[in-house]
Amino acid sequence: MSDTTNDVRNAPDADADGYDVVIVGAGAAGLSAALVLGRARRRVAVVDAGAPRNAPAAHVHGFLSRDGMSPADLLAVGRAEVAGYGVDLFECRVDQIDPGFLVRLDGGAVLKARRVVVATGLRDELPAIPGVRERWGRDVLFCPYCHAYEVRDRPIAVLGTHPGAVRHALLLRQWSSDVVFFAHTLDLDAGEREQLAARDIVVADGTVKRVVVEADQVRGVELAGGHVFPRGAVFVVPEMVPRDTLLTGLGCERDPNDWVSTDDAGRTSVSGVWAVGNVTDTKALVIIAAGQGAAAAFALDHDLAAEDVERAVDNHRTSTSTRTRHSTPRPIPQVAIRD
Repeated sequence: MSDTTNDVRNAPDADADGYDVVIVGAGAAGLSAALVLGRARRRVAVVDAGAPRNAPAAHVHGFLSRDGMSPADLLAVGRAEVAGYGVDLFECRVDQIDPGFLVRLDGGAVLKARRVVVATGLRDELPAIPGVRERWGRDVLFCPYCHAYEVRDRPIAVLGTHPGAVRHALLLRQWSSDVVFFAHTLDLDAGEREQLAARDIVVADGTVKRVVVEADQVRGVELAGGHVFPRGAVFVVPEMVPRDTLLTGLGCERDPNDWVSTDDAGRTSVSGVWAVGNVTDTKALVIIAAGQGAAAAFALDHDLAAEDVERAVDNHRTSTSTRTRHSTPRPIPQVAIRD
């Protein structure tokens, strides 16, 4: 447990006032939301189980002023920053969120919130090809904008394990003149083969047997027939599955692609529930996720402020009415009338 992390045994009782906002997930999106809300002097808790999606990667790229920083260091700096504004950090898992925003943590503690932000991300389901999972995030990669520059000009492989793999290969041609597309289980049509040929991308038909790894480095891709194509990096499009159980448990609506839908500020269809980052957006790079977290926090604070004003007006009216009912009438002064 880090110096900035609280023991869940010291969490405030759910019968107490609780938090303005509980954020589930301490990646870039969740911590960015916490930073803005902490600076807005809101009482905020962030709960995270400590398994970030980008943990296998050595560096974060494309994040202005943080390019090349390790994911672990980025999150450590973020946690320290939000803790400096009084945000409580809990290292544990959220089992469920009950109506009324009672956030139940594993181990039994319950946090009470006025609003919740879910920033739990997604998981990458990888093809069952030997070598893929073992090298994932190192030299078996997905995002060109995160990793392709680091393997530029190397012999690159793209595995045809996903319907979007052809488009991926065409895009990766920007970083290397030596790209081989392994059809694997995909049945390429004539148009796709023409596009690949036009970009000087070689198509290797046949099932992929394994990613060849030697001396702790990818060396090639082997087909079932035994032929090995020497390669320096392999790109795979994973099946992305949102970690949205908490959101669906609250009744949040889904979009036509079966992902939880939000507006531009992260509001879901359930009042008081917000969702940001990869849990709703597969294209949210680290810097985009951070921006989504900040945007949600801006809108969320306005939402809380409107509720604060409404409560204050109601209390003011009640207080004024009570004083009026219980005040002693002042005697009417007697004025002498002369004839």
